[in-house]
Amino acid sequence: MEGDGSDSLVTIRNIERELICPACKELFTHPLILPCQHSICHKCVKELLLTVDDSFNDVGSDSSNQGSPRLRFPSPSVDKIDRISRPGWKRNSLTPRTTTFPCPGCEHDVDLGERGINGLFRNFTLETIVERYRQAARAATAIMCDLCKPPPQESTKSCLDCSASYCNECFKIYHPWGTVKAQHEYVGPTTNFRPKILMCPEHETERINMYCELCRRPVCHLCKLGGNHSNHRVTTMSSAYKTLKEKLSKDIDYLIGKESQVKSQISELNLLMKETECNGERAKEEAITHFEKLFEVLEERKSSVLKAIDASKKLRLDKFQTQMEEYQGLLENSGLVGYAQEVLKETDQSCFVQTAKQLHLRIQKATESLKSFRPAAQTSFEDYVVNTSKQTELLGELSFFSSGIDVPEINEEQSKVYNNALISWHHPEKDKADSYVLEYRKINRDEEMLSWNEIEVCGTSKVISELDSNCNYAFRVRAYKGSICSPCSRELVLHTPPAPVFSFLFDEKCGYNNEHLLLNLKRDRVESRAGFNLLLSADRIQVGYYTSLDYIIGDVGITKGKHFWAFRVEPYSYLVKVGVASSDKLQEWLRSPRDAVSPRYEQDSGHDSGSEDASFDSSQPFTLVTIGMKKFFIPKSPTSSNEPENRVLPMPTSIGIFLDYDKGKVGFYDMDHMRCLYERQVDCSHTMYPAFALMGSGGIQLEEPVTAKYRDYQEDM
Repeated sequence: MEGDGSDSLVTIRNIERELICPACKELFTHPLILPCQHSICHKCVKELLLTVDDSFNDVGSDSSNQGSPRLRFPSPSVDKIDRISRPGWKRNSLTPRTTTFPCPGCEHDVDLGERGINGLFRNFTLETIVERYRQAARAATAIMCDLCKPPPQESTKSCLDCSASYCNECFKIYHPWGTVKAQHEYVGPTTNFRPKILMCPEHETERINMYCELCRRPVCHLCKLGGNHSNHRVTTMSSAYKTLKEKLSKDIDYLIGKESQVKSQISELNLLMKETECNGERAKEEAITHFEKLFEVLEERKSSVLKAIDASKKLRLDKFQTQMEEYQGLLENSGLVGYAQEVLKETDQSCFVQTAKQLHLRIQKATESLKSFRPAAQTSFEDYVVNTSKQTELLGELSFFSSGIDVPEINEEQSKVYNNALISWHHPEKDKADSYVLEYRKINRDEEMLSWNEIEVCGTSKVISELDSNCNYAFRVRAYKGSICSPCSRELVLHTPPAPVFSFLFDEKCGYNNEHLLLNLKRDRVESRAGFNLLLSADRIQVGYYTSLDYIIGDVGITKGKHFWAFRVEPYSYLVKVGVASSDKLQEWLRSPRDAVSPRYEQDSGHDSGSEDASFDSSQPFTLVTIGMKKFFIPKSPTSSNEPENRVLPMPTSIGIFLDYDKGKVGFYDMDHMRCLYERQVDCSHTMYPAFALMGSGGIQLEEPVTAKYRDYQEDM
């Protein structure tokens, strides 16, 4: 048990930052909870109201131009504080009472309403934690017995009903066995004797027993029956206690589980601070070297430049230090987490609920900061390079100038992810940059970002291979000229395909109709010319030409594993069907193309056939979706809305197909955002092939894999 007590003392001492009033910067004294859920000392609320009130009535005076309430303000007279704290205190009609002031915690205006301070809850949980902190801080000073004859003995327990501390002997004397006092509640030695029941500030004789979900505050039954919360949705205090305690516990578990990530980011901040220190010192040395050449003329300017560099360095280091302190507070047994763990020790449901809600929101905000970690400042001092090339007569106007290295910009249109990633960027001053460093890192599913990988590049594009499937990757680039580097470019996040890329070409032998379809020499593009026959026969008054789909498949089949491929459908295409089909189904289609593949009777065609809905759930050896007239048509489904407006999507620039052979599942993706548009089961008992069909004019282009030839992509343009 001694070890547990030691850990408790460490936790208490580490959460001091959470126990400081934002107004007076001292430990909380009788803290009150403002409508914005921040806590502030009772005396500080009074002082803020008087300060704002005096500013309101003394327009144009010095007091009306005072700064933020975070600054220390002069203490008003005791008479003024007494007047403003008395219930029913009013001023005449010319000087109305002020009840609105900016919260020192969030700087948002809060309105105390008609009841003023009397309508605020006292934060008993925070008050208890502050007292626990005070006791830990003065652990060497014992709490003495209040009833002992001189000299008093050290107390061993405190009675909450008697509001006094006792040694063992005195406690037995004043709480004899068999009396009412023997039933009093006692705790360890303490000087904090708070009331056992939280009372309603609106109805002072009623205890708090409900929680208003709309206002997010505890209320009594009179508030619900005929008060301001009569039409609000309320819940029982035990339900609110259970819900908030579960949320707070999950928040704490999440932060504790992220302790290694926090430590890693703190290490990164330490490295950034060292780099800032080195770059700052190097910038000072370079500036000193330039100024020494023109020492007599530039003495005054040199002093101002060094001050500017020091001020910038101090500002950045302060930002890094503040950011590191914020992240230190997220570690277990420190700051916010330690404070939250202390709040969880609160057993009184009403007191816990009034404190836990704001704490839950703060922890959520801290959690969001973990997901989007960004250094608070730049480490480079490239804007502090002194230009000494100007003529002597211009020395009086000497100032900092840019190092000449602009920030590169990643070209989102030319950057892509397929089997590999191609990252291309633009740099206005690329002939002045010696090299570039491309950085990338994977973002996990819970948006946790790992450390950056770096690749030095001489050109303005780079192919990165061996990326994991179905993952988000962030990319950024910076330019180097000698020892000076530019700031990093804006990050580009790309999502890799859900499976390895399946390599194939169009099959020119199996079922290929060369009268209607035209293949290029590389066999990665097919065009349909069947529409010309319709146009040629349209010179007759009545046209009875019957058309059918012309099929073409991939030259490689799939018998196991997960595979992904992508292609583009030309915008002018009239009707194109894409997907997968088994070998036996393809033989059936290719033997009797007119009857078997008629779009009127095909299950996935999107036409209103009765067989489509009836057989949707049955596993079939093919899945095709319809694309045409710049639209993507989702087949009917008995489990979703079949209204036309819900089934028709804009045609993506590039379409991907994901086949999981082992699980018998096929999905269709929008490649621009790597988003699944449609997914369903498919019978994979036979060899599966990429299948395509065209009717009328149309064209399909397979996506070309990203290869090493792209590395000089930008240089050749």
